[in-house]
Amino acid sequence: MLFPTLTFALFFALVLPVSWALRDRTQLWKVAILVASYIFYGWWDWRFLGLIIAVTLVNEVAAISVFRSSDESTRKALVTAAVAANLGLLGFFKYYGFFISSLDRNLGISMPLLDVVLPVGISFFTFQGMSYVIDTYRRDVAPVPLLDAAVYLAFFPQLVAGPIVRATEFLPQLQDRRPAHSVEAGEAALLIGRGLFKKVVISSFLADAIVDDVFATPQAFGSLDVLFGIYGYAIQIYADFSGYTDIAIGIALLLGFQFPLNFDKPYAAVSFQDFWRRWHMTLSRWLRDYLYFPLGGNRGSKLKTYRNLALTMILGGLWHGAAGTFIAWGFYQGAMLGLERFAGDVRGEPDKPIAAADIRIQEIAALHTGTKLEPWRADPTSPVPFAPLRVRNVWVARFVTFHLVCVGWVLFRAESLDRAGEIAQALVGGLTEGPTLTTPLVVGTIVAALAAQLVPPLYGLQARAAVSRLPPAALGVGLGLWLFVVAALGPEGVAPFIYFQF
Repeated sequence: MLFPTLTFALFFALVLPVSWALRDRTQLWKVAILVASYIFYGWWDWRFLGLIIAVTLVNEVAAISVFRSSDESTRKALVTAAVAANLGLLGFFKYYGFFISSLDRNLGISMPLLDVVLPVGISFFTFQGMSYVIDTYRRDVAPVPLLDAAVYLAFFPQLVAGPIVRATEFLPQLQDRRPAHSVEAGEAALLIGRGLFKKVVISSFLADAIVDDVFATPQAFGSLDVLFGIYGYAIQIYADFSGYTDIAIGIALLLGFQFPLNFDKPYAAVSFQDFWRRWHMTLSRWLRDYLYFPLGGNRGSKLKTYRNLALTMILGGLWHGAAGTFIAWGFYQGAMLGLERFAGDVRGEPDKPIAAADIRIQEIAALHTGTKLEPWRADPTSPVPFAPLRVRNVWVARFVTFHLVCVGWVLFRAESLDRAGEIAQALVGGLTEGPTLTTPLVVGTIVAALAAQLVPPLYGLQARAAVSRLPPAALGVGLGLWLFVVAALGPEGVAPFIYFQF
């Protein structure tokens, strides 16, 4: 069931009033939301309901067993078994075909190739299941009743494409639900409207206008078309994925839940470290806390730190799918983060990364006072330090970072490494060919989307405050008119969200 469809609108129009009608009857509310979530997930293929139920049972039993055990070796064995069960399930559905094909191609070992269908959202709810067990092992959260665990893992707003909500973020809200009068309906409407525009208008337009053609047959186009096709994909995947999470966060708000932020103007980043603090933030934090830190983080030698960065990002790339392009993309991300840290080590300032919060605070201060900004302050909590930059270099840093990120997007989007090579060849070899896809509307859309990344946060906060003060009737009329605009500008039909495949 896709968010920007009439089917989901009717579904949510039934779920929302039922949710608030039952808000004071906690157990009945949980049952109703769980049934609604299973309907939402089963709408795609009801047979996979057994999968999410099995994941729920396995992780609930593991969490209770880990929490009750007093023997540390037993607790470690139990949490290891639970993580292995989750990864084994994820690996079978996501990597079985890739593994069998690799054995046949590289070693000549032939094994039966089953037709395994990838369940939507399996990467997200298995990661949430692991976080539940691991946080229980760490004593950050206590096991909850099976019904609560089932609601946590199946809650439909973020079920199929995130954000990745941890047990420590969701379960306390489930126990202490906010009253109806505290629901931020204005902010929710703003998020839903913004998310729909990103997905239905911006992402769909760029995909149809330039991205799909360039990545399908790059040799047929000149350098300018290929360049703007790459730019277009950078905007498309941002608009598509952040659009989904905007809608998910807005829907959760209407149901009384606060989800963590998942995107924060990633193309305003001044380094790869800064980019990963802004892009798919819930996955970045998950990889940091459950993979990078357990590997040793930056507590060992410099070589071990670089190794940990590389392994974390390669596995992060593999999380996206079983393909050489995703592995190469993860390796590239790890290499860039390692180079940034190496640059800090060479300068003798390994513990002075660029802090994204410092940049935004100083931008707001400069906007209103006209003063020059000072060098960035150190952020000792960062696992990936980078030498500080002065304000006069911030635009250069943003320009370089964006283009290096786009290099990674070529690997991420290309169907194969060979196709990525063809795109690179077309980019440098088609200088004499004129553009056929790079229209003023395409260029204007890309430029406007990038410019929006640089709007000071203060303006966004002011807009949210203004919308939140609107009376309910005006808010409803405004959202209805905005949906009409989105429908008028968007294409006929809605393509699945990009991250549904992960």
